[in-house]
Amino acid sequence: MTDTLNPRRLKILAVCAAMLAAGPALAQDSLESIVGDAVRPVMQTQGIAGMAVAVTLNGKQQYFNYGVASKETGSPVTQDTLFEIGSVSKTYTATLLAYAQATGKLALTDNASAVLPALRGSAFDHISVLQLATYSAGGLPLQFPAEADSPEKMLGYFQQWKPVYAVGSHRLYSNPSIGLSGYLAAHSMGQPFDDAMANTLLPKLGLKHTWLKVPQEQMTRYAQGYDKADKPVRVGPGALDAEAYGVKTSAADLIGFVQASLQPASLDKPLQQAIALTHTGYYSVGDMTQGLGWEMYRYPVTLDRLLAGNSTEMAMQAHQVQWLNPPQLQTGNMLFNKTGSTGGFGAYVAYVPSKDIGVVILANKNYPNGERVKIAHQILSALSD
Repeated sequence: MTDTLNPRRLKILAVCAAMLAAGPALAQDSLESIVGDAVRPVMQTQGIAGMAVAVTLNGKQQYFNYGVASKETGSPVTQDTLFEIGSVSKTYTATLLAYAQATGKLALTDNASAVLPALRGSAFDHISVLQLATYSAGGLPLQFPAEADSPEKMLGYFQQWKPVYAVGSHRLYSNPSIGLSGYLAAHSMGQPFDDAMANTLLPKLGLKHTWLKVPQEQMTRYAQGYDKADKPVRVGPGALDAEAYGVKTSAADLIGFVQASLQPASLDKPLQQAIALTHTGYYSVGDMTQGLGWEMYRYPVTLDRLLAGNSTEMAMQAHQVQWLNPPQLQTGNMLFNKTGSTGGFGAYVAYVPSKDIGVVILANKNYPNGERVKIAHQILSALSD
C-alpha cells in the first residue's frame, strides 16, 4: 500500500516506535521534528518571539521551547517560563466552581442571587450558576463596558443588567458571565477568589508555578508579551479579571493541569467529581458541546470543524443552543479544547482522554486562534493516527 510510504506516516510510526521501544532520546528527536515542523513556520510568519509547547502522551510529558521570553533580555523560553494564558483561565475557574458543587458549597442549579444576596431583586433571581458558567445567561457581553470595568463597579453593573435573549436560549461568549460564576464559587467557599485558587484548588492539583499575581521572586520567569505592533505589553487590571483571564503559568504546570484531567484517579474524590463536571456536556452549538470551561468535539475532528468552533464568529456572535437533558459526561472519543489571549500573549490547550494525549501551546504574542488550532491539530493527528 502506498500509504506506508507517506512521509508523515513514517514520522508517526517513528514516534510510536520510539515511545514504545527505542528509548527517550529517539522519542524526543522524533516528536521534536513533528512539533518543530508545526511551530517554526508560524513563529516566522506571525513574528512571535517565543513559544513553549508541552506534549503529554501515555502519561509522559515532553517539552519543546523556541525563541526568547524577552527580546530585551534575550532570555530563552523554557518549560518553566511564565506566560499569560488569557481565557484558558476559565477552565481553572470552572474547576473551582465544580469543586464548590462537589463539596456542597453551592449547586449549579442555584440561582445566582441565592448564592450572592447582593443580587436579589435583579435579573439574577432567574439566572442559574450553570447558565453563567456556560455563557447562556441571556446575553451578557464579551467584556464589561468601560464604565463598569472595576471591582468597585462590577456588582452595580450586574444589579441593573437586563437579559437581551430569553435566559438559557443563546450562547454569547462572555467574560462577565463565567467571571461571575467564579466569583460566586469563591463566595460560597467563604473566601476571595484569589485565595480559593491559591489555597485550595491549585495545591490540590499539585500546581506550584501557577499564579494570579506573579510573586516578585518569580518575575524573572515571567515572559514579556508583545502586542500586534510588537510593543511590550502585559495584562492590566479589570473587573473579574482573575476569574476570566488572569492566570499566569508555565508549559510544565499547564500540561500538569491537563494531565490531571486525563488521569484524575490520584486526586481526592471531590476534585475527581469536579473534573467530571467540567467534562460534562450541557448543550451543543453546531459541532461543539459546551462543558464547564472546556469546549468539546467528537474525535477525530476535522481541522475545519475545529477552526469553526474557535472562530471570531463563534466568540463574538450569539448562537441558539440545544440543551442536553440530562447533561452528559463526555466519556467517548472527545477532544477538549480552549483558547486564551491577552494583549501580548496567545495560548491554546487541547487533549483527548480516550487517546491519553494532550498539547499545550504558549506564545508571548497574541496571534490568530486559527494558527494555534492548526499547530495542535497537526501534532495531535500525528500522535493519534
